[in-house]
Amino acid sequence: MLLAYRIEADRLCPVRLGDSIAPDAIWFDLLNPSQDEETALEAHLGLGLPTKDEMQEIELSSRLYSEDGGHFMTALIPSHTDADDPVMAPISFILTDHRLVTIRYSEPRAFVAFPQRAEKVVMGLRSGETVLLALLEAIVDRLADILERAGREIDTISRRVLGQKGAESRKGANYKATLEEIGRKGDLTSNIRDSLATLERLVAFLGPKLTTADKENRNQLKALVADVRSLADHANFMAQKITFLLDATLGLINIEQNAIIKIFSVAAVVFLPPTLIASVYGMNFDTMPELQWTWGYPFAIALMVLAAVLPYLYFKRRGWL
Repeated sequence: MLLAYRIEADRLCPVRLGDSIAPDAIWFDLLNPSQDEETALEAHLGLGLPTKDEMQEIELSSRLYSEDGGHFMTALIPSHTDADDPVMAPISFILTDHRLVTIRYSEPRAFVAFPQRAEKVVMGLRSGETVLLALLEAIVDRLADILERAGREIDTISRRVLGQKGAESRKGANYKATLEEIGRKGDLTSNIRDSLATLERLVAFLGPKLTTADKENRNQLKALVADVRSLADHANFMAQKITFLLDATLGLINIEQNAIIKIFSVAAVVFLPPTLIASVYGMNFDTMPELQWTWGYPFAIALMVLAAVLPYLYFKRRGWL
């Protein structure tokens, strides 16, 4: 699908494409483009567009480069971020002759919300450079929203795990579900960190390309750099918090397992002396005075009970139970 937009009164307006590419379009947005759409746009712009396989390459020289008068920039942008398993896909941004071209095979929410907002609100859009800066701001704002939501959910998990007091509170804890939830938050944070890293490299590459732009564009780019770096720092903090929360959860699991093992150990020690006594009186010797004694059986039972109670009371006094 090929979408095109032009600027009217500082607003972004969609262009209805016919048999030919709109000459006044300032932004071409390629979503899952066909071969015919790519070929037509390449002929209109006079430069080659990266293929899907080329966009997947991770070398810096393959993601950020200038060629044939165009500046090619590729970043990882998450989509389907309402859940904890976003789809991470590369999106290419191309600046050529003050026009912007975006190539994507995913549908991040920013690419839906930004054109709608730019069509209704005056955003000072004048060229492909200003459209790119505004689009990047929308993407960064969306990443900030994702981090804020993840941060609130991590705080909820933290209160649920660390707020439990006593064995009775921990008894009903579902640690398996908690570990799975922490793992999902860790994956989400890791994906956002990867996206921010690619965006930080992108804006660093874009800076020198805007040296001839006006002061407003340079200030907007500086603010964008500051936002990306602050979000990257916040994502790193969240990653550390998730690691701590994971260690704390595993520690509580170990404590609970140790408590179970302690119960078995105490039970074994408590029942060991009665077992010894029962074993002694279970031996088949001819001369055992207690076997002929009237009170022999009650004496053996009382001795076994006493041998079990004394270790229990000792453990209780020492605070081992």
